[in-house]
Amino acid sequence: MDTAGYVSLSRQVGLAQELQAVANNVANMSTAGYRAEGLVFAEMIEALEAEGGSVALTAAHARVTSDRQGALQATGARFDLALEGEGFFQVETPQGTRLTRAGSFSPDATGELVTPQGYRLLDAGGAPIFIPGEATDVRIATDGTIVVDGAPVAQVGRVSTDQPWQRVREDGVLFRAEGPVIPAEDNSVMQGFLESANVNPVAEISRMIEVQRAYEAGQRLLDREDERIRSVLRTFAR
Repeated sequence: MDTAGYVSLSRQVGLAQELQAVANNVANMSTAGYRAEGLVFAEMIEALEAEGGSVALTAAHARVTSDRQGALQATGARFDLALEGEGFFQVETPQGTRLTRAGSFSPDATGELVTPQGYRLLDAGGAPIFIPGEATDVRIATDGTIVVDGAPVAQVGRVSTDQPWQRVREDGVLFRAEGPVIPAEDNSVMQGFLESANVNPVAEISRMIEVQRAYEAGQRLLDREDERIRSVLRTFAR
């Protein structure tokens, strides 16, 4: 493959990855707590054998997650929680503690608050939160304090990381902290609400069309380059 082919191919690979990210955002527009993902592209300069020669290649350098606040949707469910402001809930998974903005919780058979996947919600001290089975009135204050039948029993933990890049996305709503977490108190816990995905549908559809057109243009360039090489080979073969 010649230089033009390598340059075009590097661009096509990056566009394919970006199209995958956009498609994932569109597919999760209705997923509570989902945060939109994008790509950062970088230019890579490669030296050529010719003196002073070089060629610029494209690389999808990193994935970035939008920290924009999603809209809060009222559900009325007493164990649905949303964070208004920065921070994340902590949940305990088989792979370790993870961060999430998805606040759909419910008591399991033992009375511990868990996600739909069975991951336990953790309090400010990193322990599971237990709701007595005979509880009749459960109120959760904006600071995360859980009051059951008039008595405080726990406080919902809210944490964050020093920098956004210290959070590694594992799926649409779960993040792994690379390094220590810190308390996140600049927020309010909203009982009876869920945070919607922070995906802008119009922007994502427009972006998808733009990426598709760019990919098709790159494919046409590869086809023309292939035809040019074939034409040269036919000329030499005569």
